[in-house]
Amino acid sequence: MAALTVAAAAVMLTACDDSTSMAGGSLVQDNVDVIMDSTYTVTGHSTPYTEVPSRTTMQLLGSLRAKGFGDIRSDVVTQYMPTATIDTKYVTVDDIDSVKMIMAIYSDGFTGDSAMPMGITVHPLVKQLPSPIYSSFDPEGYYDPSAVWGNTTFSTLIKGAELTGADSNGKIFKNVTVTLPVKLGRDLYTQFKEHPETFDTPSNFASWFPGLYITSNFGSGRVTRVDNNVITVYYHRVLPPEVTGQETDTVVGATATYMGVTPEIITNNNIRLTLSDDITSRVAAGEQLVVAPLGYDVEFTFPGRKIVEDYKAKAGPLAVINSLSFSIPAEQITNDYGITPPPYLLMVKKSERDNFFLKSQVNDNVTSFYATYNTSTRSYDFSSMRDYVLDLLSKDEIKDEDCEFVLTPVLVAFYENTSSSSYYSYYYYSTPSTTRIVAQISPYVTEPVMARLNFKKAKIKFTFSRQSIKN
Repeated sequence: MAALTVAAAAVMLTACDDSTSMAGGSLVQDNVDVIMDSTYTVTGHSTPYTEVPSRTTMQLLGSLRAKGFGDIRSDVVTQYMPTATIDTKYVTVDDIDSVKMIMAIYSDGFTGDSAMPMGITVHPLVKQLPSPIYSSFDPEGYYDPSAVWGNTTFSTLIKGAELTGADSNGKIFKNVTVTLPVKLGRDLYTQFKEHPETFDTPSNFASWFPGLYITSNFGSGRVTRVDNNVITVYYHRVLPPEVTGQETDTVVGATATYMGVTPEIITNNNIRLTLSDDITSRVAAGEQLVVAPLGYDVEFTFPGRKIVEDYKAKAGPLAVINSLSFSIPAEQITNDYGITPPPYLLMVKKSERDNFFLKSQVNDNVTSFYATYNTSTRSYDFSSMRDYVLDLLSKDEIKDEDCEFVLTPVLVAFYENTSSSSYYSYYYYSTPSTTRIVAQISPYVTEPVMARLNFKKAKIKFTFSRQSIKN
């Protein structure tokens, strides 16, 4: 029998009726007890996974061999979301001057050696990407190796001259630029003039422009996270005298972003990962490890059935469930590149894990929950599980699948409303804010992460209130 702790008791309530009076009547006294049970235990085991569906706008480039982790390599295939309109006023196709792919990279957006130079090459895709698409995708046959549209070399070390700016949270980033054929910009112009419907939907646009294959052509020792990828066209317009009031034509330079990577289109990190013997041997010995972007999830059985049984046995006819929380410590695994625990873990029913990502779901706090890694307590705290218990109570029968869960690393994007704009934001090891709404939860395929979960020190706390009436 679980030990039940009385956290508060004997809340005295008085009721009276001014309109009637009965001889021998007495005041009604109610007692409200708040019951908290934290005696539940849980164990788990690591399970391997080799692919995840693409559900992120962040792109991972490069290769790395990290002691205590393994060997990882990633390149990218991506479609683009087109602009709704292209500037054609006082602009001809011959006024398109150049085209550049611009990738935003944060100062901390890498794993490995920041100074290591990396070369990247861009190829056009020659056919449509499949949907759904997975991290195991092989781009061979989807691009022309002989068609090199551009290349560049960069490091993630940001020096003064390389600083591009800082975002709304003060995070420093720089832009890595690849010059693409000017023909792409002129083709965009012509297609918009002749077939504007191409730009109406992402699928229409992808049928005309399948996208790009981006790969590293030399350099190892770092994998880099690309937080934003756009294609910008540089052009000029010729304004006649009747517009400007000048005696001759006036040439004015202009810039416009005509394509970008957004959540609506397909972008995929093609990942190859070989885990180190250190990791596989620890899992074989029974340790519960989560490893991403590929590697290991942790499966476990949550004691939902036992919680409901205890509640029904102790609650009585008048009771209210207050809260249910699950906290699990996470330890950093020793490695030579400072690979950290994932910023978020998703706790989702095992039976619904695959559909959760394929259908782009977010947490409903009944079958799925997410927790932020707390760097102070070094734990993941799932604190909003009350509706899960209510759901179990509503069932005629609690099945095994109702209590079987998976913990997997994820990246959470939030939708923010400000006085000037609305936008998606990604946060790493941040303090949750009540003003943010979860916009997207995607598999963690943006950089290496790993952690050891300590189920022996995991805490489950279940609290409810019960009321008894005394005459």
